[in-house]
Parts: sequence; C-alpha cells; structure tokens
Amino acid sequence: MAGVRIFRSLEEARGAFGPSALTIGNFDGVHAGHVRILRRVGEVARENGWKPSVLTFDPHPTKIVAPSRSPRLMTTPEQRCRLMEQEGIEQVLILPFTRDVAQLTPEQFVRDVLVEALDVKAVMVGENFRFGHKHAGDTRLLREMGAQLGFRVEVITGLTLRRAMVSSSEIRRLVESGDVSRAGRLLERPFALEGEVVHGHGVGAKQTVPTLNLSTQAEVLPATGVYITSTQDLDGPRWPSVTNVGYRPTFGGSELSIETFLLTPLEGPAPRRIRVEFLLRLRDEKKFESPEQLKAQILRDVRRAQTYFRRVPCHN
Repeated sequence: MAGVRIFRSLEEARGAFGPSALTIGNFDGVHAGHVRILRRVGEVARENGWKPSVLTFDPHPTKIVAPSRSPRLMTTPEQRCRLMEQEGIEQVLILPFTRDVAQLTPEQFVRDVLVEALDVKAVMVGENFRFGHKHAGDTRLLREMGAQLGFRVEVITGLTLRRAMVSSSEIRRLVESGDVSRAGRLLERPFALEGEVVHGHGVGAKQTVPTLNLSTQAEVLPATGVYITSTQDLDGPRWPSVTNVGYRPTFGGSELSIETFLLTPLEGPAPRRIRVEFLLRLRDEKKFESPEQLKAQILRDVRRAQTYFRRVPCHN
C-alpha cells in the first residue's frame, strides 16, 4: 500500500520502526474518537521529528482469548491502514495476535514490544486502554513505565457526540439496526462496504431496473432495507445511487444480496470493484405482488434519492 508503511511482525519492525510516536489499539472503523488520537500522534511526531505510528492487531485479540465475545468487524486491517494514512499516520505494525502475545505480562509488553522493538518516544492511548495478559495493565502502569523507561504517555479522553460515547460497538449496533446516518456521524464519514461487482440473477435487470451486485467480505452489514447511497468505482468515478440490502422476496430470493441502482447512466464498462457508502435509510424491504409494482416503488425511491442529492450533492 503506497504512502503508509506496513510491518507485519516484530522482527520486521525491529530497528526500522523508531523513533516513534505511537498509539495502540484495534481501531475498527477508525471512527471520530480514533481520529482524535491519530491526529494527536501526528502532532507530537511532527513536533519532535519522530515517526507517527500505530500498533494494531490481527486477528482481533478476542478471537484468541474469548472467541465467543469476538465482535464482527467493520474494516479489514488494510482498510484501517488506508484510513489511518488519511490522518497522517506513516507506519503501522499489524502484529499477529497469537497465544504467545496474549501471555505477555504488561511489563514484558512495554519492554519487549514498545521499547526494544518499536523504540517508542511517546504513547497516546484512550482512557480505557488495557494491555498485557488478562488486561492487567492500565494507563497508570503505562505512565509509570514510561517514566522509568524514557517515553512520555498521553491519555486522551473519550469523545461524546450528541450525548453518545463514540465507540466501535455503538457504530456496529447502529449499522446493523439500519441507522446508517447516525453511524456516519460517529464515524465522521459514511459507513461503507467494498467488494467485487458480481453477476446477479438477471431477473431484476429484465423486469425492474439494472443494478450492480456487490459481493463483500464485510462482517458488519446494514439491516435489510433500501438506502440512499453513493457508489464509487474504486478505479474511477462516483455515482449517486439507491441500494437494496435484502433477499429479493418479490422474486423468491433466499440469499442476501446487495444491489445498487445508479441514478446517472453508466458510461463505458461496468466497474469491477466498488465502494457503496450508506447515507440514509429509505424503507424496509418488502414483497410486492408483481415486478411492475416493485419497479414503481423503485422509481419512487429514486425520486426521493434525487431530492436528497439536490440538497447534498454527490461529488467525485
């Protein structure tokens, strides 16, 4: 990935990573609270001539230590790196989270990982940050060890927007309940799905309207329904759009599909990879008596979306 340097092991990072200003965490979604920390890392790094850096983990630590509590993730590590780069991060260590890593005491984690391998000069973390075996380490211990070992520690308070604490778990809940507009406010950008464009069943194109069918590896999906969206060709232009997440009940569908209708004509070949940004939920998915009734409803959805985009233009 151009721009941000990615390390995938401690051995690879050792001797090449520091001196670093660093934050540590999973950063799923890279939401507004994460962005506040990332920007502070960048400020401190620039002021001191250090490298603005992130330590994150793959897989999510709970997949190893408590699989039954492991959350569905909104972003892949690579997507997180891309979003972090936009906030000024220059390098990321995606540390493979293994049982050996899980067994590190807080003191071992600080000495062996942060100091010896990553040459940290400053560490910025959220106020609920825990680390080491069984989450035994906290911000107080991190400050004490920083004073002993020669790095500074800043604890950054959580971010509240409209009386809601910004967190990855809250954003997942909002997306999966269909409240994509509120999720977007906590992310400070629209919730989006990326993936390949695949062939659909062909029925919709013949009997209603042609659509782009998205195949995504995302673990978090919006609730079934119809949404105003913005669709980006990952190799080209962007279009205003309407997207249905659901089972195509009018056609007796049984598999979940994500079908996007572009509001402006597609010129040239269909895109191969797209990002669909979810802006506003229009309605529940429902079964219609005929394809003609479904097509009439889609056209009503389109008119509502066109009204939305007159107020909020869709820019490339």
